[in-house]
Amino acid sequence: MQYITRDNLFKLIDQLTADYDVYVPVKKGQQRYYAPYAEDLDNIVLGEVRAFEPLKAFFMRAREVVSEGFKDAVPHAQDKPMAIIGVKACDLKGFKVQDFVFKTDDCPDPSYIKNRQDNLIISSDCTCAIDTCFCLAMGIKPHPDQDYDVNLSEVEGVFLVQAGSPKGEELLKKNASLLDTASQEMETKYEVNREAVINEVIGNLKKIDMPQEDQFKDIIEKNYDADIWADEAKTCVECGACNTICPTCHCFFLSDQKKNDIMTRTRLWDSCLIKDFARVAGGANPRDKLWMRLRNRFDKKFDYFPKVADIYACTGCGRCVAACPAKIDIRKVLKRLVDNVQK
Repeated sequence: MQYITRDNLFKLIDQLTADYDVYVPVKKGQQRYYAPYAEDLDNIVLGEVRAFEPLKAFFMRAREVVSEGFKDAVPHAQDKPMAIIGVKACDLKGFKVQDFVFKTDDCPDPSYIKNRQDNLIISSDCTCAIDTCFCLAMGIKPHPDQDYDVNLSEVEGVFLVQAGSPKGEELLKKNASLLDTASQEMETKYEVNREAVINEVIGNLKKIDMPQEDQFKDIIEKNYDADIWADEAKTCVECGACNTICPTCHCFFLSDQKKNDIMTRTRLWDSCLIKDFARVAGGANPRDKLWMRLRNRFDKKFDYFPKVADIYACTGCGRCVAACPAKIDIRKVLKRLVDNVQK
């Protein structure tokens, strides 16, 4: 295994700016978010936990022109690709769902596919956990194991580096002069660090008696008519924060507009919690009650996707727990559903 010093890592990042728009995680107070890379940015934090905004925002923008003037070309096709640094395992797991939706053979999304092909992902291990983290309950460890180009594991002020794709291998080969061979002590410490964060997440799960993913099979179907949905929906304010902040939610609507005699079609994120989400042109709405829409969100994540894609559409990132003004906690809802089945 090889390592790179912090100084050399930033030399590498400086080089990346020639070919990419580079984004790095920064921290202000207790908030972590992505920001465009700048040499004078002194609050970059490559470890710790995931940024507040989801990785999907770089691949399917919240508002994006998808067609202009009936041209065949993909809008923004010549935009500079992005290098996103410090991505965590829970966000990378979100690619499994997004890829299933947007890279489908029968209707591939050219904008999403282009972003997936062109953009560079430099991920990093979580070096701690926060109280909303529950990735282990969803079968995800707090360190990346796939879907990255290069991964960074912080060990005593330096970063062990691993390539995860041909693009990553080429990047490390091209910058071999910035790398050194890791010692056995470094590799041992690397394993110890990873185990320590796993234990932190285990502590989170024990505090709330969080069920594991192998207990989620059929819990939606068996609780489909339960009172749990109406009870949990009592405090929901229908803001859609849980959908927009989620790394796997992907619903959108299309808006056609005419400006300067040119028609444009814009894609915008949508939310299944909003009342008009399921309303059809004639005005009928199969999910006109809020509790039905809350149930639909869980149904999609824990019943539909396991059946059609063999994956739960939840990564345990805890963003929805932090974002919900009504304090609806996905972990507690799942526990109620599991407990109700076991009764």
